[in-house]
Amino acid sequence: MDPDTAADFTVENVEKALHQLYYDPNIENKNLAQKWLMQAQVSPQAWQFCWVLLRPEKVPEIQYFGASALHTKISRYWGDIPAEQYDTLKTQLFSQIAHFASGSKIVLTRLCVALASLALNMMPEAWPGAVSEMVRMFQEEGGEVDGRARCLALLELLTVLPEEFQTSRLPQYRKGQVRGALGREWTAVYPLLQQLLRQPDSPPLVKARVLKCLSSWVLLDVPLNESEGLVEASFTALADPELFDTAVEAIVNTISQPDSQRYVNTLLKLVPQVLQLQEQLRDAVQNGDMETSHGICRIAVSLGENHSRALLEQVEHWQSFLALVNMIMFCTGIPGHYPVNETTSSLTLTFWYTLQDDIMSFEAEKQAIYLQVYRPVYFQLVDVLLHKAQFPTDEEYASWSSDEKEQFRIYRVDVSDTLMYVYEMLGAELLSNLYDKLGRVLTNTEPTTTWQHTEALLYGFQSIAETIDVNYSDVIPGLIGLIPRININNVQLADTVMFTIGALAEWLADHPVMLSSVLPLVLQALGNPDLSVSSVSTLKKICRECKYDLPPYAANIVAVSQEVLIKQIHKTSQCMWLMQALGFLLSALPVEEILRNLHSLITPYIQQLEKLAGETPNPSNKLAIIHILGLLSNLFTTLDITKPEEEPGENVVVVLQQVFALIQTVLSKWLNDSQVVEAVCAIFEKSVKTLLHDFAPMVSQLSEMLGQMYSTIPQASALDLTRQMVHIFASETNHFPPIKALFELVTSVTLTIFQQGRHAGNNQLQRTELIPRCADVPPVGQVVQEHGKLLLLAVLEAIGGQSSRSLMDQFAEVLFCLNKHCFALLTVWLKEALRSPGFPSSRVSNEQKDTFSQQVLRERVNKRRVKDIVKEFTLVCRGLHGTEYAADY
Repeated sequence: MDPDTAADFTVENVEKALHQLYYDPNIENKNLAQKWLMQAQVSPQAWQFCWVLLRPEKVPEIQYFGASALHTKISRYWGDIPAEQYDTLKTQLFSQIAHFASGSKIVLTRLCVALASLALNMMPEAWPGAVSEMVRMFQEEGGEVDGRARCLALLELLTVLPEEFQTSRLPQYRKGQVRGALGREWTAVYPLLQQLLRQPDSPPLVKARVLKCLSSWVLLDVPLNESEGLVEASFTALADPELFDTAVEAIVNTISQPDSQRYVNTLLKLVPQVLQLQEQLRDAVQNGDMETSHGICRIAVSLGENHSRALLEQVEHWQSFLALVNMIMFCTGIPGHYPVNETTSSLTLTFWYTLQDDIMSFEAEKQAIYLQVYRPVYFQLVDVLLHKAQFPTDEEYASWSSDEKEQFRIYRVDVSDTLMYVYEMLGAELLSNLYDKLGRVLTNTEPTTTWQHTEALLYGFQSIAETIDVNYSDVIPGLIGLIPRININNVQLADTVMFTIGALAEWLADHPVMLSSVLPLVLQALGNPDLSVSSVSTLKKICRECKYDLPPYAANIVAVSQEVLIKQIHKTSQCMWLMQALGFLLSALPVEEILRNLHSLITPYIQQLEKLAGETPNPSNKLAIIHILGLLSNLFTTLDITKPEEEPGENVVVVLQQVFALIQTVLSKWLNDSQVVEAVCAIFEKSVKTLLHDFAPMVSQLSEMLGQMYSTIPQASALDLTRQMVHIFASETNHFPPIKALFELVTSVTLTIFQQGRHAGNNQLQRTELIPRCADVPPVGQVVQEHGKLLLLAVLEAIGGQSSRSLMDQFAEVLFCLNKHCFALLTVWLKEALRSPGFPSSRVSNEQKDTFSQQVLRERVNKRRVKDIVKEFTLVCRGLHGTEYAADY
């Protein structure tokens, strides 16, 4: 079908297009057919062809399109239907549904959705009692359709009605009216569902549809006490395997409705019904029936999670709620390893947060009473969670897929978060409890203790120490003392030992005498590639937090680090972390020692870089160059050598100057490679930040090199470094010439890029960083005076349609910045620029340009408003203003 042909939306053409859509192997023809059919569906002719397409002799695909066309016309073009045709349409739809009750299920559902849409549009005035009428129509005997088929069709109609309401396009005021009308109709639905669910001879299929219908109606906030009998019948249905899943959904949806917490008496009746499921739950767990245990757990958790406060406050029923809490505890500790043997325990974790929040929100006296009951429960929870967090046996773990291992890792993170939260309730006693258990495990000579048990207890400590201040805990010294006694014979255990030490880095900074107990373990682990992430991140934390206590260990740390770097044990990112760790470490040493260690650390890389600089560029040596530059950059990121008490003398900048010549040699061959240029810029950006004014001897050299880089390949990294240089050095008289020359060159190159039509948001952003300095930094002021108008023309051209709409915020920032810092100049430039006919777009009138100019000049404080003005103006320039295409912009 060609969508451009005269829209001849006849039955024959629709059928041809449907055949093309379903059976033509050519994807382009399918797409054309689909486009044409979408037009057909919304055309006036749809009212004629849709009924013909529903005729009994047509195939289901064609009938389905007819039913869909009906729904589209009713739901989206209701205003086109004359009021006098409502009843005819209703009668026709009832007739079609009755016919399809024993026909195609997908067509029946679509027709039900169409009638539902009709009802929603007519309720309540034009069709009062719509639902009652639907029930009555389908209950009447008649026609060739048997009672069961009629019953299923009615249930389908009643099920889709609330669903259609949720997605309907009704105006807000109508939604409120219709919701109220539907709520009042529940009295017509409830007896029918109750009768069908309780009738002994109701077929399972009918009962399943009843449960689905209940799930749908409770979304309309049907009062819980008005569906009590159905919920009770749903609990009975759980005993039938065929109905189990739909019954679970119905119960969970009903008790999860926000409004249901108002009906405390009904909730109290539900608690014993949930508790009665415990035997079924235990049988399911024993028989490995994960679906049943999962479903029952969902019911228990949804009751506990949604209504814990309401049920806690019913003090006379405290024992039944405690029994529910213990049932959920059983679900948390369900036997087996997540996610291989069970997937249920993870559902329960949010409940424990909710219950704790509710208990802790009571006033002090009431809270104390609840804590007497629930503190022991939460101590039990900690034991259960740590048991669930245990790794399986090595053999079993080896058999897991990578996806299962990843799910287990995420599960352990969730357990860790829960333990951290529980600490808020249990406090220091929780750490003492964990310490006592770990002590017993490590001093126990029985061979029954597994590494998994030890690892889980340590994991509990790590979870808490990572985010809670444990500096005042009296068990940490004992824990640090126990760590060296652990027999580390497993990678997972070793990882957790490392992460636990890392979590205690701040504590070690306050108790440096304990460093000697754990530092050897970390340095030993550094040589094991399997412990790469944990050992390197732990060393980095220790070097950051404890650097002033590390000088006695510095030589050893540097030696071990150098060895693992030379042996290339770790991946790139861990090598970078290790360099950062060494930067922290060296910062605390005297300057002579810093320099000696720096020379020792850097020399092997300088030699490699010299060798690579002499080679012909290729992908392999490019990676090696970027790696070495990255290592140097990360070292300078954390190397803080500001020591005001020391006499000025030889300084780290000397090392940089030695490296500089070599980097220039590298650049001479790699100047056209943006990744190498970026890696070079990163080194100097980090070292400029760290050294600040000590960097002064290199300003001239670096300014020249930056200019060379930016002229060859203009990119953001060079602009960022230029910004750093201007911020730090432009106000110092002796640095004016190189900084001014660099800034002029960068501006000139950027403007040339714009003139050539290559627009880059990063360049715009850079202008906004430098323009504010035009008043206090003479070189910047001079450049803005000389080149500002050219910059403005480039920005206006971009707004006029020569640049992507996604960059408009950046261009708005430039305008805002010019307006704020160079108002007088911008006023003149804007007037001159917008005077040109057809600029920045032939679609804008002089009046629109004047309005834009006035709006921009008025906003010197509100940047958000300038962005909106620019967005509005760019749409006008592009001829998109007011179009649907621009609506989401």
